[in-house]
Amino acid sequence: MSSRPDWYRDGTLHFALGIEDTFVPQERAGERAIDEYVLTEHDVRWHSDLGLAVDAGAELLRWGVPWYRIEPTPGVWEWSWLDRVMDRFAELGLRPIVDLMHYGTPLWLEHEFANPEYPARVAEYSARVAERYAALGVMDYTPVNEPMIHALFSGEYAYWPPYLSGPDGLSLMVHRLARGFVLAQQAMQQVLGDGAVFVHVDAGMRYVGDTDAPEHRDLSTRLREQVFLVEDLVTGRVDGQHQLASFLLAHGWGDDDLAWFRADPIQPTVMGVNYYPRHSTEVFEAGVRHAGGFRDPRPTRDDGVDGLEELLRAAAVRYGAPVMLTETCVTASVPARIAWLDASVARVRELRDDGLDLVGYTWWPVFDMFEWTYRHSDAPREAHRLTVGLWELAERDGTLERVPTAIVDRFRMHAGDPRNQKTP
Repeated sequence: MSSRPDWYRDGTLHFALGIEDTFVPQERAGERAIDEYVLTEHDVRWHSDLGLAVDAGAELLRWGVPWYRIEPTPGVWEWSWLDRVMDRFAELGLRPIVDLMHYGTPLWLEHEFANPEYPARVAEYSARVAERYAALGVMDYTPVNEPMIHALFSGEYAYWPPYLSGPDGLSLMVHRLARGFVLAQQAMQQVLGDGAVFVHVDAGMRYVGDTDAPEHRDLSTRLREQVFLVEDLVTGRVDGQHQLASFLLAHGWGDDDLAWFRADPIQPTVMGVNYYPRHSTEVFEAGVRHAGGFRDPRPTRDDGVDGLEELLRAAAVRYGAPVMLTETCVTASVPARIAWLDASVARVRELRDDGLDLVGYTWWPVFDMFEWTYRHSDAPREAHRLTVGLWELAERDGTLERVPTAIVDRFRMHAGDPRNQKTP
């Protein structure tokens, strides 16, 4: 496997790509399963797709394991496909940052994240993966991608299984996801030892506008802290004085639950921030109430690289770990995507020059993806394609061709820039 084990400490700015790996395999009336690997045909084109990342100059690739496929029934493991993919990573010298939980639980796990067995099950699965590929040098893991987005979609918005809603639902999802997060990392640490690298990743969100208006003050204050809630829990930062402790205790938690997280916390090796300039900043308007979520969203504002800087600095201060931009892009034309690539890389370099311990930059994804609205639609997949990749997807002869854009060359230029290297 490529790179040094301590890549995050070598003073280099590492360039990464990602392959969209959302898996929500459960179906019900009016809702189709989402498996982004199937939708993008990565499940059959993985061999050449991994080569694209290398061709673009990426050193790291954020790439996810479809749990529901490799453990199709409890305790029965189907490794053959994943074995071939991991062998391909090793062949290419491309280092994976392995996403173990990117929204989807196996079909056999009733009530999904609400199942009391979820934390132990996800820990067992995570340890199995880590153990199987340790000999290949696979040491970098994201135990759960965007846990607060998980909790909101599954526990407050009733958008994804198990379709809980309101503060009680959110509180339960936070509890299950955070406990599973802790147990999974602890189990992998036992397998991998001191060489393990844990890249924690959550969605960066900002709340601006009339946040101090009387009708918004309490909610905007809660939302600003809620962005960090799962990470604060797993790193042992939530005690009785935490701003959201009273919220949790009012919605199903006990003092013993808070004590459990404080007793044996885990820490990120690298703290990842996902930032999308056109979506990561929500605006409060005086006199206008929005429920939030999909049914009644607040308007958004593009604060560009200033918003990015704020979130990266906040993560570094709060968690005291090296930080990484773990996802960014814009859904736009090729020139607009190049403009954001150039601007965001430039700001990342400025932050490093200013002393911020910023170790990586990730464009997400390598090639186009399909919007999550596909799940609630009967339109063909092309109707939901998002133009976000270095390669665009084009339907040709019944398959999806990867069509390179000028962004490939621009990303390669940035990845190969001598300024990425540690200066003496």
